[in-house]
Amino acid sequence: MISTHWLETRQPYWNRLEALLDRVARGGLKSLTRDELQELGLLYRQIASDLAALREDRASVHFAQYLNELLARAHNSIYSAQKPTPAAAVRFFRDTYPEVFRRTFAYSLLAFLIFSASAAVGVTLTRQDTNFKVRVLGPEMVETIERREMWTHSIVAIKPLASSAIMTNNLSVAFTTFAFGITGGAGTLYMLMFNGLLIGTIATACWSSGMSLQLWSFVAPHGVLELPAIFIAGGAGLRLAAGLLFPGLLPRRESVARAGAEGVQLLLGCVPILVIAGVIEAFVSPTGLGAASKFSVAAALFALLLAYLLSTPTAPATTDSAA
Repeated sequence: MISTHWLETRQPYWNRLEALLDRVARGGLKSLTRDELQELGLLYRQIASDLAALREDRASVHFAQYLNELLARAHNSIYSAQKPTPAAAVRFFRDTYPEVFRRTFAYSLLAFLIFSASAAVGVTLTRQDTNFKVRVLGPEMVETIERREMWTHSIVAIKPLASSAIMTNNLSVAFTTFAFGITGGAGTLYMLMFNGLLIGTIATACWSSGMSLQLWSFVAPHGVLELPAIFIAGGAGLRLAAGLLFPGLLPRRESVARAGAEGVQLLLGCVPILVIAGVIEAFVSPTGLGAASKFSVAAALFALLLAYLLSTPTAPATTDSAA
């Protein structure tokens, strides 16, 4: 449990960081001296450790929320002024993105649950009403499935072009799902529910025609990347919606700005995942590779994705000069 003495000891450093950030807000980073810039970076790292400690104490929720908002300000002040460089991009994907994903995991999980519930609805309606799949998928695709044929022949024939089209479509879905968060989450919910309903309907239609193995051996290699990326994009949209609908103690404009910045970070991390998924969907998923091999590829890719998203960067060494 966090003691009152610990809080009294740490609060002057929190106040100092807030004072430095107020000066940066008025005059930019150039308003700080070299020593103050170093102090700003050191305080940022040390107060991040304070936040980690406070999050373990349920009685300190108010202080944790304050520090979370203070560190968000510090992050924006420190990194918004930096010019994009290859090294900065590497740091973002290596360190920042996994941390942002874990911090906002509840939103991605909620997106997954909404998608899954909609898929279950698609399964139920397709099994109860034989005409439902025709209304959702269209008669041509239903006829193809009933002939026990996959609809991926065109991908095999024009792999590079198909890969580009797949990437474009997937990125479009991800960006749209996030952007619709500004509707208070209504548009994001629609995108998640529609795509969940669609995959549930396709899965049931293929199962009815004895094509489950063909379907899932096609979907698995790229789906283990593509679907999590869509869930993360959905989580980004829900994060934006939460900032709009539930600003808490913040002015709504600032709440939306912070939620949007966090959502954009989540979305940016989806881009390389979807690009890789698009290549696999064009060059691996529709090929004649055996089902066991495809599922093995899927398992390996999913394990790598989990290892990446759950990776924890080594914390930089700090000194006690500011403590």
